[in-house]
Amino acid sequence: MSKQISKQTSKQTYKVCFCFRRRFRLAATEAPPEIKSLYGQFSDNNGIMTADHLQRFLVHVQKQENATVEDAQAIMHNTAHLFHRKGFNLETFFKYLFSDSNPAIDLHRSVHHDMNAPLSHYFIFTGHNSYLTGNQLSSDCSDVPIVEALKKGVRVIELDIWPNSAKDDVNVLHGRTLTAPVKLIKCLTSIKNHAFEASEYPVVITLEDHLTTELQAKVAKMVTETFGDMLFAPKAESLEEFPSPESLKRRIIISTKPPKEYLKAKEAKVIGSQRENDSSQAWGGEIPLYKSKSNADLKTDLEEEEEEEEEEDDDLQDDKCAPEYRSLIAIHAGKGKGGLDDWLRVDPDKVRRLSLSEQELEKAAKTHGPQIVKFTQKNILRVYPKGIRFDSSNYNPLIGWMHGAQMVAFNMQGYGRSLWVMQGMFKANGGCGYVKKPDILMNNDSIFDPRATLSPKTTLKVKVFMGEGWYYDFPHTHFDAYSPPDFYTRVGIAGVPADTVMKRTKAIEDNWIPAWNEEFLFPLTVPELAILRIEVHEYDMSEKDDFGGQTCLPISELRKGIRAVPLYSQAGEKYKSVKLLMHFDFV
Repeated sequence: MSKQISKQTSKQTYKVCFCFRRRFRLAATEAPPEIKSLYGQFSDNNGIMTADHLQRFLVHVQKQENATVEDAQAIMHNTAHLFHRKGFNLETFFKYLFSDSNPAIDLHRSVHHDMNAPLSHYFIFTGHNSYLTGNQLSSDCSDVPIVEALKKGVRVIELDIWPNSAKDDVNVLHGRTLTAPVKLIKCLTSIKNHAFEASEYPVVITLEDHLTTELQAKVAKMVTETFGDMLFAPKAESLEEFPSPESLKRRIIISTKPPKEYLKAKEAKVIGSQRENDSSQAWGGEIPLYKSKSNADLKTDLEEEEEEEEEEDDDLQDDKCAPEYRSLIAIHAGKGKGGLDDWLRVDPDKVRRLSLSEQELEKAAKTHGPQIVKFTQKNILRVYPKGIRFDSSNYNPLIGWMHGAQMVAFNMQGYGRSLWVMQGMFKANGGCGYVKKPDILMNNDSIFDPRATLSPKTTLKVKVFMGEGWYYDFPHTHFDAYSPPDFYTRVGIAGVPADTVMKRTKAIEDNWIPAWNEEFLFPLTVPELAILRIEVHEYDMSEKDDFGGQTCLPISELRKGIRAVPLYSQAGEKYKSVKLLMHFDFV
């Protein structure tokens, strides 16, 4: 299908068939009525907004209580290309509001959380099978996805280490699958070269170890020679308390589970049956609530994964582990021999890491929720995707976060709503990959119960004014071959179950610059854990709706007032022009 645009008529023509064309007027971007009204209140009789007027607007509307006239002047200076010589007129004021100079969260804000607490006090940006380029069964292993993850701020890298075919060197691969291996030394070198490009805070390497004692010794030499002084090796065999991220800046930390025995690679086989996953949709399936599964569903999930799970065993035995290898391990992992109560036992003299699959955590949460929270106040809990997620999809990260899990391990190579929420969480605290856990999860006097019914602490009010930019970032027949798009916006919360909800605007027909002017209220019982989800889709009556952009924002850092909200692709790449104009407030 073809399309022509006449600049003289500001109309867009779509060719429907050989002899018939449809013409649509291209609307200009115009300030919503509420913006016009506010401009009238904060400008002089000549229709000019001076720095003094802008300062009052920042204080009263944008809720920037400490804003000064100098701050307003700086804004005007930084938007000089929009600037009328006496001040903002309506058009330039509107352009400023809709620009990157007026973001919903301050992406230029540096690290501002207290970074001097133990590692167990932080959510940490964590990858799962970080070396895989695609699915879990047959994709290549490479250092490239590791580098990409580090550049995005991921702080925990997972490597599965196995002997090569000659049994004289170490490869990284997903065992018992068709994944092509990559040499361990290549992965380690890439980690060294890129670990601190996005953040100075420590990188943890979790090793899934399937090696002989001899190869463990070889890995120890590799790690020591590669990282040198960057490597954090504890003086004591076990730690009474984890060090702080601040004390470990630009350091590499090794964490591993103790291998019960040397596991030889078996012939590749597919375990379980691959279920059709919602990630096959254009933008991924909706994030499931953790409480939505029955005990029967959980039992089925556990049975399907049981054959391939090799996660945690007993503590390292002196006769089964090379001593030089053991001395490098700063974060020891292990479940122990008992049941759940033993796994969650808090040792006053020793901290450790416990790993649970997503469904193991769901099952444990039904009976041991507060115990899990208490465990994570001092120890580290890692949650990882269930083994039947062959397509590298992910789960609801709130399952882990609401129980205090620091390492909610995600497949970073795909996309989908769960990963968008993960990316939203770690936009907080300057994007350094460490987010301080809220006080409710660290309170010893009253242990947080994730299943308790709480009263709302606050209500987030969100107004979606309008959007623009699709006309410039997408082919003009991308959404509809015969007419301009029919956009609608979905707005909602990812949080504890009581707070989780999605709402939507009406669809605006045949318009590249949709104006919705719709308001939504979101009562929040645990705002400290809430992530604001925003998606735009194009309504299609005959097929599935098209994807038009998304973003997720940590509510703890959401700026009040009228803000520009840039949108991102499915893969998390920022669009050049696509953004929404929205208003945020807490009531």
